[in-house]
Amino acid sequence: MLKLATRGSTLARWQADEVARLLRRADPHLEVELVVVETTGDRRQDLPVWELGGQGVFVKEVQVAVLDGRADVAVHSAKDLPSLTGPGLTLAAIPGRADPRDALVGSTLDGLEPGAVIATGSVRRRAQLAWLRPDLTFVELRGNIATRLDRVPPGGAVVVAAAALDRLGLKSRASEVLDVSAVLPQVGQGAIGVECRAEDHVAVGSLALIDDAHAHACVDAERSFLARLGGACDLPVGALARIDDNHVSIEGLLASPDGRVVLRARRAGPLADASSLARELAEELLAAGGEDLIPVGSAAG
Repeated sequence: MLKLATRGSTLARWQADEVARLLRRADPHLEVELVVVETTGDRRQDLPVWELGGQGVFVKEVQVAVLDGRADVAVHSAKDLPSLTGPGLTLAAIPGRADPRDALVGSTLDGLEPGAVIATGSVRRRAQLAWLRPDLTFVELRGNIATRLDRVPPGGAVVVAAAALDRLGLKSRASEVLDVSAVLPQVGQGAIGVECRAEDHVAVGSLALIDDAHAHACVDAERSFLARLGGACDLPVGALARIDDNHVSIEGLLASPDGRVVLRARRAGPLADASSLARELAEELLAAGGEDLIPVGSAAG
């Protein structure tokens, strides 16, 4: 029996059910059960994520459920994970990754009139869209996917992960899926991160059966990039790693919250060097002026 801890949102439950399905397919004799956990991010919908403590507000309580033995495995959206895995845990599996891109619901980017309203709770999305369209107006928006889709501003748009729409059967709601050349995704976006206790060899062995080595390597590289920047939810950062024929390319972005400054660069090399290339990429952006964009308290290190 493996108990999977998850948030209670429809998307989080879908992801946990998908992990359970993959585990049962890999081992038909394995029994799997979900343990639903409420997180700080779920309880406090009235504040922006960065005011609640930034990176980790959607995962901490789920991780605690594993550490204290209520569950064996924690299932997360990989984009919600802090850049460094906490003590006692291991990121044991990243199943095959879905579309990492962002999507607009409401209007296309070119279809937005000057001054149109974009609703998003993401500083990364806001900064990049402001860079592309300085005329746009932005408003804060939090909540589950259904809530956000119900709050499309008149003549405007909301921004959501394309993978979330696809997983919930709402792909047709996207007015435009934004190319990564325009808006670089969040670290880990489109991936499911599966953690367990580092010393739980049974869980580690089971999760190894559903791990996608390439997806895992890409997410690890992106998290290395974020870790070098000291990234949190108050820092507009994006990254995407891709693998082709045992080589990896990683593109990274660091921006000012208002989108007036956007630094972007790319590194490529052997897959074995993915994490070191990601850290070098972060160093390049910091040296190009990124140090001045790091908020006090989020210093790169």
